[in-house]
Amino acid sequence: MDWRGLYFPPMTETTIPNQTLSALLDALDPGNHRIAAQFPGELARRQPVHTLYGGAHLFKADAAPKLGAIALRTLQEYAPDADVLAGALDCDRELAARIYPRVVAKLQREPVEDFRIDFEDGFGNRADEEEDRFAREAAGEVAAALARGTLPPGIGIRIKPLGDELKRRSLRTFDLFLTTLLDAAGGTLPPNFVVTLPKITAPEQVTALASACDAFEYWRGIPHGTLRFELMVETTQSIFAPDGTIALPRLVKEGRGRIVAAHLGTYDYTAACNITAAHQDMLHPACDFARHVMQVALAGTGIWLSDGATNIMPVAPHRAAPERALTKEQRDLNTRAVHRAWRLHAQHIRHSLVSGFYQGWDLHPAQLPSRFAAVFGFFLEGLDAASERLRNFVGKAAQATLAGGVFDDAATGQGLLNYFLRAINCGAVTEQEAIEMSGLTLAELRGRSFVKILANRRA
Repeated sequence: MDWRGLYFPPMTETTIPNQTLSALLDALDPGNHRIAAQFPGELARRQPVHTLYGGAHLFKADAAPKLGAIALRTLQEYAPDADVLAGALDCDRELAARIYPRVVAKLQREPVEDFRIDFEDGFGNRADEEEDRFAREAAGEVAAALARGTLPPGIGIRIKPLGDELKRRSLRTFDLFLTTLLDAAGGTLPPNFVVTLPKITAPEQVTALASACDAFEYWRGIPHGTLRFELMVETTQSIFAPDGTIALPRLVKEGRGRIVAAHLGTYDYTAACNITAAHQDMLHPACDFARHVMQVALAGTGIWLSDGATNIMPVAPHRAAPERALTKEQRDLNTRAVHRAWRLHAQHIRHSLVSGFYQGWDLHPAQLPSRFAAVFGFFLEGLDAASERLRNFVGKAAQATLAGGVFDDAATGQGLLNYFLRAINCGAVTEQEAIEMSGLTLAELRGRSFVKILANRRA
């Protein structure tokens, strides 16, 4: 085509008048501000990799170190070295050699990251006088542990459900435990204290617990918002409301800013879905569905997600007696039983981690070796690739990059940074190792913001 002689109008910068454009942009503000408030993203707090549950009648001030000692003895008896651990968990021997000393160090230093004193399934239904007594005693033990420095980083209680049958008992235990604890601890709650609300079937139950927190804080004269709680997702009504909407956003709203986590209750949930006991399992598709709904409903809210428990315990079927030692066959049977349970536990944990659930339940101290081995293995096996991708990405100032055969765009940067932060928090790597591998400074790692890292480096 011959372009000569054709007329082209002069170029203009934009078509929409500035006044109109400003009105359009201003109209975005309410929605943008609302979303920013509802979805603040990852919070700058350490999420535990597990919550260990134990009956309230058993809790003592020295529970965490004692449980750690049991876990370490179990590891030393049934996996005395990295090769045996590799065989038990069916993992790479080189990886096991890296994991093993870190697991030992973790069990010696911080065997329990979060503990829940259980007044529900792990405690059972007892006479009111008996539950009152254990509520007071457990609170006194928490206060003693707080004074001695033997509490784990996270601690809390699981109360009974707020359905018609147990609602009064549940809130009495809530009040009695907290009243006794504050009296014994000089008016101070332990750091990261949380209350767990189980078997939620109606949003009014969440409203009631939030109101109980309001009332307790008011009458005790402690700052509003001090008490936090977490939701257990173990009923179908916690996933979908009767009108077909997703239930979790409403439940979170009824919590009025107090909800910090949502935990999947595997076995109650699968039972509610009419799945027979033989097939109630962490890997059941019904649980995957619940996890996905939890993720979609709570992504970006800052509310932690936790998976459920493996109910096959790594407990030896045969025990030695003072007058009779175990036979070789019995010792072999014990080892196989513990290894099978560890392997199943590790498989469940890996499935949770791959699914984006970085926390789960443990029910027995002998599960702690497989918990930390599985978590450390997950982070260590992908560390080299993540390091390369993060270094490359930061070096390119967050432009889209190709690291090996992996394409990274800007949305990947924070995910890679979070990978290192979670690895550091659980003890899979040290801060120094993360600095060396990621190419970031300690201040950049602790700042937890990939956007700020790039902004500062560009400046």
